Amino acid sequence: MKPARISKILPNSIAEEIGFEVGDSIVSINQMQPRDLIDYQFLCSDEYLELEVIDKYGKNHLVEIEKDYDENLGLEFEDALFDGLIQCNNKCPFCFIDQQPEGKRESLYLKDDDYRLSFLYGSYLTLTNLTTREWNRIEQMRLSPLYVSVHATEADIRIRLLKNQRAGEIKKNLAWFQEKRLQIHAQVVVCPNINDGIHLERTLEDLFFFHQGEIPAVISAAVVPVGLTKFRPQEDELIPVSRAKAREVIKQVQALQDKFRAKCGSTFAWLADEWFLIAGEDLPPESHYEDYPQIGNGVGSIRQFLKEFTTIADETLPPKISQPEEYTWIVGNAVENAFQPLVARLNQVENLSVNLVALNSDYWGQEITVTGLITGQDLLAKLPQKDLRKKILLPSVMLKHDEAKFLDDVTIEELEKSLDVEVIRVNGIRELMEVVSG
Repeated sequence: MKPARISKILPNSIAEEIGFEVGDSIVSINQMQPRDLIDYQFLCSDEYLELEVIDKYGKNHLVEIEKDYDENLGLEFEDALFDGLIQCNNKCPFCFIDQQPEGKRESLYLKDDDYRLSFLYGSYLTLTNLTTREWNRIEQMRLSPLYVSVHATEADIRIRLLKNQRAGEIKKNLAWFQEKRLQIHAQVVVCPNINDGIHLERTLEDLFFFHQGEIPAVISAAVVPVGLTKFRPQEDELIPVSRAKAREVIKQVQALQDKFRAKCGSTFAWLADEWFLIAGEDLPPESHYEDYPQIGNGVGSIRQFLKEFTTIADETLPPKISQPEEYTWIVGNAVENAFQPLVARLNQVENLSVNLVALNSDYWGQEITVTGLITGQDLLAKLPQKDLRKKILLPSVMLKHDEAKFLDDVTIEELEKSLDVEVIRVNGIRELMEVVSG
């Protein structure tokens, strides 16, 4: 287990006052070595702390702190896990990690199936690799809600999907959460001819069973279409979701939604936006999504974006900018139709001209592509044939975290040189508005 290495000191915090520096590491708190950020937060809740610290020069220190109960020290760390990542022991054929090209950095092939990241950040896990000790910790520390990739509740179907015998214990797992009064959000990735049809209905009915009661064990369920790339193994038995299949699933799940609402007043099982995009059907209205319990699975994300865009545009867009400006806004073609009103709103500003260029990804071999999966190679190949303005608005979701590189390692600089344009990366709606408003 490695010490917890500090990456940031929050201003006006206890840590800043004491003199902590980036690069220092915490070895123990009150003689207990934290395994992860969860342990750190729990141990630091006490009023008196004795910290064993190794400074960035390698020198050991013992730091005593008196503070209010639950007062934050103001430290952030390089990693949330100090004892390493719990990796996945399944072999799901639809796993995106296995659908990437070879030869990329090693970290891109790490398969996260760690309950701690699920609790902290909402990443999905399968529950197949938990030891008794970890189940006990989830119970004792009340690590809830977790986010669970269920996919199917029938044992044989889930084993077929995850390629793991322990996957068949999912109903037992759900009963455990119910017994311990802990909660999960569930995810079902639909693979045509495997867990669709009657199997999908059984899965959602089973999950809804665990939704009922004083404390629902399953808070919500998201139904997501399988995403495939051209790099996946050829023997995976998977087929893409067709327009006809998308319409079939929408009809099937909407009938179940009506049933669930009649029983408990909530939709409970949610269709990801992508179903409607594939089917060529209108998205449900904003009121459909309640409190957006499955936004991380792309359920209602487009509606939420449209609402936020309109609100921020009304607040910040001027009626006119001082000098004429022209921009090309690049997005994935999955949102092309939905974003047309947004472009029209931007073009209401006098002297501002924005054209939308929506692309699919030949790199991944997808006909319909979300914005975050557009690569540099896609842009280099497709943009020369488009009506480009001198400035490109590039959503930062296309780029690797904190890097000016796309998923395929093409850089923004390479794109600018090749296309002879200025690329402006925009992180969110407000930043987009600031750029176009001058």
